[in-house]
Amino acid sequence: MRYGYCYHSGVTDSPDSSSARKLQTIFLDRDGVLNRKMPEGRYVTSQGDFHVLPGVLETIARLNRAGIRVIVVSNQRGIALGLYSGANVDSIHAGFQNMLKAHGAHVDAFYYCPHDKGQCDCRKPLTGMFDQARRDFPEISAATSAMIGDSLSDIEFGRRLGMLAVFIEGDPERQKPGALSAAGLADLRFPSLAEAVDSLLRLRTAPQL
Repeated sequence: MRYGYCYHSGVTDSPDSSSARKLQTIFLDRDGVLNRKMPEGRYVTSQGDFHVLPGVLETIARLNRAGIRVIVVSNQRGIALGLYSGANVDSIHAGFQNMLKAHGAHVDAFYYCPHDKGQCDCRKPLTGMFDQARRDFPEISAATSAMIGDSLSDIEFGRRLGMLAVFIEGDPERQKPGALSAAGLADLRFPSLAEAVDSLLRLRTAPQL
């Protein structure tokens, strides 16, 4: 398991319409995809705020069994705002990893951006967290990756890299501004992570015609 944030480099992968069939890596947003999103303007600041969504632990276990790398990429602007620290984020991620371990599952790496808007090249939709993941896992390719998220910045992140971009609708009352645009820009959309992964795994193993 690896933790980190903020790398800057060029990305040259081009879009590939067969990404689902060749899927090797899934990038996941955190809040609203793995755990219940806080109301707009509030942040997950401690383990007590981190409530895993139904089916998430089992879904990540399925990805592990399928041999698909699982990487979490998360904007954590609350650090820049002084609401919590990087150590708090690491503690939350370690706690989540322990929950996964109890289900025979794991996340391969967590990356987060601790910056405010306009201060870096790693805040989604910018691609710095993908760049760091490729430094740590050189075999990663955008052409064989998917981005699953619940916000416009997540979908734009995937699109900029040429990944398959998957939108999670989540709780309608807690969707971020721009959710409608994100849904329209995404390649696929689903109510939850479990349903998205069900579909991607079916596409991955379906016989070619």
